[in-house]
Amino acid sequence: MLEKEVIDFEKSIVVGIVTQNQSEDKLNEYLDELEFLTYTAGGTVVKRFSQKMDKPNPKTFVGTGKLEEIKYYIKDNDIKTVIFDDELTPSQSKNITKELDCKVLDRTNLILDIFAQRAETSYARTQVELAQCQYLLPRLTGMWTHLERQKGGIGMRGPGETEIETDRRIVRDRISLLKDKIKVIDKQMATQRSNRGAMVRVALVGYTNVGKSTLMNAVGKSDVFVENKLFATLDTTVRKTVIKNLPFLLSDTVGFIRKLPTQLVESFKSTLDEVREADLLLHVVDISHPDFEDHIASVNQILQDIKSADKPTIMVFNKIDAYHPVYFDENDLSVEKTTKHYTLEEWKSTWMSKLGENNTLFISATNKQNFEEFREKVYEAVREIHITRFPYNKFLYPDYKDAVENE
Repeated sequence: MLEKEVIDFEKSIVVGIVTQNQSEDKLNEYLDELEFLTYTAGGTVVKRFSQKMDKPNPKTFVGTGKLEEIKYYIKDNDIKTVIFDDELTPSQSKNITKELDCKVLDRTNLILDIFAQRAETSYARTQVELAQCQYLLPRLTGMWTHLERQKGGIGMRGPGETEIETDRRIVRDRISLLKDKIKVIDKQMATQRSNRGAMVRVALVGYTNVGKSTLMNAVGKSDVFVENKLFATLDTTVRKTVIKNLPFLLSDTVGFIRKLPTQLVESFKSTLDEVREADLLLHVVDISHPDFEDHIASVNQILQDIKSADKPTIMVFNKIDAYHPVYFDENDLSVEKTTKHYTLEEWKSTWMSKLGENNTLFISATNKQNFEEFREKVYEAVREIHITRFPYNKFLYPDYKDAVENE
């Protein structure tokens, strides 16, 4: 008889602060996301701690009283990990670890850990290791407290923190080695891309966990790994796809996230070459998520960073089957109507209407809802790019409606 596998989730707590630039509602949104990140990494969040401050404490991030409260909670509830919503400085991380005497992580560290778990190919593993080394380098000092020169006195004079310097040199050498390795793989991938000829390239972009891989599987009959967790896809998958006899290349890219660590943006820029070289972007949005407008802004910002914001784009609002607006009573004057009360039809008449009818789609990739409309709009957009590139091929690919009639 097979034994049932029991997954032991690590008991964790998350910590964030309300500042002048970050309201309480915004903090709760970030902590919700941090909880999902923790679950993806293999932890379970048992409590949240938050504090109102003008700015983070430079020594301990939160105030000393709040840190004391966290310390007692950790001891009483056998907590293994404390996760902070913002990136901690090396000194903050060192001070908090010394005070709490348990594993202390920040948002960056957590995302890097998830990426390390998910990296399957040699390329993804190299990129993740590079990001981890860049993150680790300034934090090495805190790992060698037994060699601190501040102690001074008799018997403490001498070479000082030689071991730290040795370690720093090892990490720096490793970083330059990984950068060289990435350059070699980049060259190979550039050759692969050039061998694909002049086919139209379409890239799926969007926030993490919006259903890009599910859509890829539904359209291209692929078998890309799909899971309801953040960063299920790390490696770019490219598949030849055909809609009504019109072939094009469809690529599934790594998802984006708010407060994405700078180390990851740098090391994964080469992965996003598929986005840079795409002729058409399908920006997939999870419309059932309460913060989907923030997600769109985050993705647009990263597209701008990699100089791809001006490409032809179709907004694909996915998961319409899971979208349920909050009930609004017209007669209740105490409640003000907000975007969370909007129906899909009301959303369509907001800023979405300015995008144009040909640039917006409302679908469900899981249930294949409105899929014929999706196929038509993608076909027409790809056909337009193809005909511009090969004007003499126009007679091969008729309008979508004509192609359907000819079948």
